[in-house]
Amino acid sequence: MKTKSAPTLQRRPTTPGEILREEFLGPLGLTQQRFAEHLGCDLKVVNRIVNGRSAVSAGVALKLGAALSTSAAFWLNAQTAVDLYAAQQRAPKLPTPLLKAG
Repeated sequence: MKTKSAPTLQRRPTTPGEILREEFLGPLGLTQQRFAEHLGCDLKVVNRIVNGRSAVSAGVALKLGAALSTSAAFWLNAQTAVDLYAAQQRAPKLPTPLLKAG
């Protein structure tokens, strides 16, 4: 019996840092330093997210959502997409399903 596997992502998802830089900081004319001050966090936190060296945590997602009139879920979903893609690239083979859906 042939089983369907989970769909694979064909391209690397846009990171939360890329979204932050291209869709918010740039258009708003904000520096990372100014934005970090507004969020009440260290510049390193914003810089690491923007440069893809740190993941967006739930706490930071809440601050991003509040500051940018988005939801925390938006930022966490973007981070989850990146994390799943990375895991998918590392996973050599996934197990077959035990049960058939439907």
